[in-house]
Amino acid sequence: MKHLLKLQDLTREEILSILNLADQLKYERNHGIPNDSLRGKKLGMIFQKASTRTRVSFETGIYELGGYGLFLSSHDLQIGRGEPVEDTARVLSRYLDGIMIRTFAQKEVEDLAKYGTIPVINGLTDYAHPCQVLADLMTVREYKGSFKNLKLTYVGDGNNMANSLIAGCIKLEMNVAIACPHGYEPDKAIVAWGKDTGRLTVTDDVEAAISGADVLYTDVWASMGMEAEREMRNRVFKGYQINPGNIKAAKNDVMVMHCLPAHRGEEITADVFEEHSAEIFDEAENRLHAQKAVMVKLMK
Repeated sequence: MKHLLKLQDLTREEILSILNLADQLKYERNHGIPNDSLRGKKLGMIFQKASTRTRVSFETGIYELGGYGLFLSSHDLQIGRGEPVEDTARVLSRYLDGIMIRTFAQKEVEDLAKYGTIPVINGLTDYAHPCQVLADLMTVREYKGSFKNLKLTYVGDGNNMANSLIAGCIKLEMNVAIACPHGYEPDKAIVAWGKDTGRLTVTDDVEAAISGADVLYTDVWASMGMEAEREMRNRVFKGYQINPGNIKAAKNDVMVMHCLPAHRGEEITADVFEEHSAEIFDEAENRLHAQKAVMVKLMK
């Protein structure tokens, strides 16, 4: 494991190794046990998309591990003024020990890894959100004890979250159901791969997808960069919501997850969100621990 670009690149064993280290790092933090595994290491954090959890968790994480995080806004870098990503990669590789980037195109992340000589971490692209799903998987195991044959149902847009959940969950022997409107399915290649495993179902029937679920997951209907489509998407996705009516089709001990920010009353009702807020905010906290584990694996 040289980079974290997308979960499809990792083996089941690599994912479990990250999750096991994340558990250890969380235990150490909760018990006041210092860990300076990355003392003196420098992480450059490139942001072309706004962030709350990604920035704070990475910046806090590298600090707690003894390293230093540099916030690099695209407005302040030459990459934001047209410098080729391959040049940025080669320059930053001479200054830093790792790069985390939150951007639009997956190719930009892949090119940073191709032309640079230091580890690259995908903090989010339009295609994938591997850091979020590692935290999600960590949270599922905390609540459910294991992964094998659990059913996770995702309701909403077949976006970067859906792509990464399919890859991560299936690699850990979970079953995945995606409920989305026609024309808003996840990436065709990842859907084909998932269906070949026999563990993926994609449907426009929300209640059928939710039936028997151990885990329910949703995300906003209009992601960053889609603000102009919001009114149209609100019409298309009406009904693709987790609410008190359809959650009854899931198992009695179902857990509900959301990568945040949440738009209560759209993809999830306020009462369901609040009833399951413990899971959702444990999931948000686990971004810190999972990302610390990724940094240690790549940068130590």
